[in-house]
Amino acid sequence: MKFAKDRKRWLQWLFEARRRYGLVILNYTETSYHIHLIVHDNETQSCIPQSMQLVAGRTGQEYNRRKKRKGAFWEDRYHATAIEDGEHLLRCMIYIDMNMVRAGVVGHPEKWPHSGYREIQKPRRKYRLIDYESLRRLSGLSDFESFQSSHEKWIFAELNKKDHIRKTRWTKSIAVGSDSFIRSVKKRMRSLAIGREIQSSEESSQLREEMIPYNALFDTGKCDMGPKNTFYWVDIDAISRS
Repeated sequence: MKFAKDRKRWLQWLFEARRRYGLVILNYTETSYHIHLIVHDNETQSCIPQSMQLVAGRTGQEYNRRKKRKGAFWEDRYHATAIEDGEHLLRCMIYIDMNMVRAGVVGHPEKWPHSGYREIQKPRRKYRLIDYESLRRLSGLSDFESFQSSHEKWIFAELNKKDHIRKTRWTKSIAVGSDSFIRSVKKRMRSLAIGREIQSSEESSQLREEMIPYNALFDTGKCDMGPKNTFYWVDIDAISRS
């Protein structure tokens, strides 16, 4: 995704997923080598996997067609983490907003055009991606203007910290939230939760799993993103929901 045209097309296909499947988008940051995306499934079991297959598949196909190449465009399947709403959702929001600041590319999230920060602070009337009302409701604030003001203050506070470290709980966990939320997720996963460990810290609890090498599951050299190399979300009823 090092070319701006590909990042733009990814966002356009994300908009199409919102229109076609009702995907509720809360925040995103698109970089040249990976993407962070926070969505709410709105209790629709197929919404997230269908959206991810559409966005990833069409982006890869267009790139391959333009470059006259074959094979997988994406290095790996997407990894989904269930996040409890309220405080934990807000922490994840700020972590995603700060992605390019941590990378040393920009000094403030507003300087990176391919992110949700700008859209939150300067809402769009047309072709908007973020669902402002869902974001307000899931964050627990009374109105969106209050969310905008608080969001700006949280980023300011984060920028004033000396160290901006990478936190793997947002990228490698099955679920992040309170202890009761994590135990609820693990219970609903049933047999799929066997061997998954609950880890607790001062900020949150996590349900962790061991990452499986991509090549152990899929042949990356023979096909583009499609049904046989798509990671299907195991339904636990919610993303960003208590």
